[in-house]
Amino acid sequence: MADPSQRIRVTDVSPRDGLQNESGIIATSDKVRLIELLSATGVDEVEVTSFVSRKWVPQLGDAAEVCAGLRLSARSEGTGAPPSSSPAKNLPTKILSALVPNLQGMHSAIQANAQHRVIDKVSVFTAASETFAHKNTNASIAQTIERFVPVLASAREHRLLVRGYVSCVIACPFEGAILPSAVRRVADQLWELGVDEIDLGDTIGAGDSSSMHALLNEFRQWPTRRTDHPSLTLHLHDTFGHAADCVKVALDMGMVSFDGSVAGLGGCPYASLPGKPAPGNISTELLVRTLRELGFSCGVDEGRLEATAMFARQIVAGARSGV
Repeated sequence: MADPSQRIRVTDVSPRDGLQNESGIIATSDKVRLIELLSATGVDEVEVTSFVSRKWVPQLGDAAEVCAGLRLSARSEGTGAPPSSSPAKNLPTKILSALVPNLQGMHSAIQANAQHRVIDKVSVFTAASETFAHKNTNASIAQTIERFVPVLASAREHRLLVRGYVSCVIACPFEGAILPSAVRRVADQLWELGVDEIDLGDTIGAGDSSSMHALLNEFRQWPTRRTDHPSLTLHLHDTFGHAADCVKVALDMGMVSFDGSVAGLGGCPYASLPGKPAPGNISTELLVRTLRELGFSCGVDEGRLEATAMFARQIVAGARSGV
């Protein structure tokens, strides 16, 4: 079991995973403000955007502008001087990260860091399901991993941490249940490439206490690459209301790093089925509340988090209504 005296690490993914499925375009300034508010809550990391093609995910087509806004945000804080190191470092959050689907996305992330470092970590993504990998990336699992080789080389050159997402770790919307051993095989390949962190994504929220225990049992002997950063993170969706139970199981099995999305926003746009929209992530509020009720600390100010959730709901509602 995770030591209750050990601080649990919380990443909020709402600016990326929470918003990417919204059809109404949210203003760049509102995205920057959301990130500022999240940073002030005390979460350890905010995933701020994805350097993906505007054609495929229009909502995140302003990744460069969001990063520019964060640079300006940092410069307006404190002394007003430009930050000297990472990320837009007058923001309280320790790490700002961004998804990069390929080497082109990686080049865009590097360019966003060119004047002043904003992004500290990049994320790559594959799946434990071949069908989902093809629908999400137009490539097989093996092909996606091969694409990551130059991405990781570039990340090392620019001193960026790398997170490797593995989608559909419990079940796939197209293939059904996924074997834990299949998830482990994909995670092992990513680890051998040199990623710093594996993020296990229950993409459609199919997990419950039993299936989560079976999955994490496959990772009981997972290695550690760095002492200052978790090597394994859990990314939950709350489709059937089982996410908090999965958090409890994960804590019992020693997990110390979790993703959440403020206000429960989001979900992968490619995980939807006809007439069944993609489910949302576990809300960061529920995640933090569950940790607190179990006696764990995470350093997140729940009052500020609730205020941030209210802002997130407001900007999403505005975008949906066209205001």
